[in-house]
Order: sequence, then C-alpha cells, then structure tokens
Amino acid sequence: MGAGNSVSEPFSFCKTRAGIGPLEPKNLAERNSCWSCHKTTDCAGPLSTRLSHHYSPVLLGGITDFGPETFGMSRILVVEDSHSQSVLLKGVLEAHGFEVTVVEEGVAALEAIIRQPPHVVVTDMLMPGMNGLELVEQVRKRFPRVPTVLITEYGSEDVAAEALHRGAVGYIPKRRIDSDLVPCLERVLGIAKANPRHQKLIDELVTNELRFELDNDLSVVPHLVSHLQDCVGLMQLCDETAQLRLGIALSEAMTNAIYHGNLEMSSEQRNDDGRNWFDFAQNRSRESPYRDRRVQVAAIFSRESAKFVICDEGSGYNPALLPDPLDYANLAKASGRGLLLIHCFLDEVSHNAAGNEITLVKRRDQR
Repeated sequence: MGAGNSVSEPFSFCKTRAGIGPLEPKNLAERNSCWSCHKTTDCAGPLSTRLSHHYSPVLLGGITDFGPETFGMSRILVVEDSHSQSVLLKGVLEAHGFEVTVVEEGVAALEAIIRQPPHVVVTDMLMPGMNGLELVEQVRKRFPRVPTVLITEYGSEDVAAEALHRGAVGYIPKRRIDSDLVPCLERVLGIAKANPRHQKLIDELVTNELRFELDNDLSVVPHLVSHLQDCVGLMQLCDETAQLRLGIALSEAMTNAIYHGNLEMSSEQRNDDGRNWFDFAQNRSRESPYRDRRVQVAAIFSRESAKFVICDEGSGYNPALLPDPLDYANLAKASGRGLLLIHCFLDEVSHNAAGNEITLVKRRDQR
C-alpha cells in the first residue's frame, strides 16, 4: 500500500473521523479507561506495551509479548491426542490466564462444545477417527459462532490452506506454538468479543454506505472492524464464522495500510526484534511526512455483497511484485500470511496500479 489517491467517488457521501492521533490511544478527554478495551489502566506507555495490550499485529507468526490478564478466563478447547503435546498447549495457555479443556479426538470435542461452548477450539491435525480438517468443517457447520485454529506440522502448508478454506480462522505451525499461539488467540478473541450482542435485522435496509478516515492508530482498528461486521450481519450476508473471518481479513488490510503503507515499514524489519520494530513505528509516526498520513476506509453493503476499499497515503509499491498468496510455499513466511488470509476469506481481492489501495469483496453465502 502506498501513494495518496483518494477512495473512488461513489464512497464520497460522508466522512467520519475515527482516529485519536497517531498511535496515541489515550488522548480522549474525560476518559480514564483505555479506549480500546475499556480497562482502567494506563495505555500511554511505550508503543510495544500498548500494542500488546490492545492488539496482536499478526494472526500467524506474531512477535508481540502479551500479559496473562488480556483475555483471562476465556475458554479454550484443545483437541490433541498426544499427551506431551496437550500438556505443552495447556501449560502455555493457562500461563496466560486461559481456562483450558483438553480432549483427545474430534467426537469428544463436538460433545464438549455441546456441554459448554468454548470461545475458541485449538485442534491438532492428525488424530484417531475424525482428523483436524474434518473437525474444522463440523464445527463450522454445527457451531458457526465457535472459531477454530489448526495446529500444523512442518511441511504441511497445503493442509493449512485447506483448513482456512474449510472454516478455520487461523493456523499455527507446531514449531511456533510458544511464540504464536497466544497472540493468535488474543487476536481472534479480540475480534470475536468486540461486539457480542445480537442485532435485529433491519428489513427495510437495502444498501448501507460508509466512509472513515483513520489516523495511524491501531487501537481504532478492532472497533471499526466490529462495526463493519455488524453491517454485514444486518444484511445477513454470511454466518458468524464467516463474519469473524471477514473481520480478520479487514484487520490485516488496515494494519498493512498503516504499517507498510503510511509508515513505509518493510516486512524485513518485522522479522527483527519485535520491540525495536514497534518502537521504530512509534518514532516514525511522529515524523514528517508520516504523521500527517491517513487511511481511508470505504464500505458499501447491499443484500448481495459487501465491498471494502482501503487506501493509504504512502509511496506505494508494484502489486505485480507481491508474493503469490495462494502459493503454499509462502505460507511459512510470516510476512506473507496476512495476504493469504485476505485471499482465503474474501471472494474478490484486487489492488490499484499505484499499490496504495486494496479492494475486498464478500458476496452473500449460498445457503
């Protein structure tokens, strides 16, 4: 994402400022609690600390540290037939305040969901009876509000891609459980729990068009994503799982627009130490010309589809040079998996010639 073309004219009917200042979520008058999560806490510290409090920058391949209080007591159902692996998963999750239930195979997992629905299911791939892909599909079909994350072996990138197509909201390579599992779950939970209330369908609503102008402030992203998910729900375009997957894709696109677009941070920088990367982002957001750049988010909803246009004001790039997001060889690369999620979770994805605008289309599910 890069140079500053505005969003196309059909979306120019309104303009809503949804930012608080570049990477400064605490600048709200008469508010003592965190605007992102409403906890009574000081969120004006170093950027790396605030980002770990608000938001995981990558669903897969995370590099942020998280405290055990962030999503404490969220229920996680672990499906793993290996005793040593289940002990590892349980230990990692409980150390971060999650409530963990472990079962050994798919049928037992479905029975456990009936007894007490978890907030997220984390499942291994190879198990007796029902395998991980089959479990992902069954959970999506029978419990559409319960997201699933698949644990994959090294070299099983094709399986990970298939899991995303069948309904998983993410995957974690087994060798990266220690570093990636908790950030993955926190991001999924952050999107899934952002707005849990049920909304009545407005039968008279035929189209809905919105436009937002964002500062380079990541704390706004989950709230905007939640609002856009609500709009999709009102139009009844897809089930709850698809709404969650859409939210993850939108979050990836907006984050890319801020970091890679407006702040012009490269994927190579992301592979370095996480705190240095976030501190660099904080410093750059205060410098000219980066501090004055905005992200334009436009959305139009109808009974047949939802269209999102996300445009940054960075210098742009050549979209033809992007790694193929559908090439399984790119699944193991942390820098390319966000684009893979976007392509897996949306029906149409396109970039403008300048490389600073991405258009996403979600069509009505055929149910």
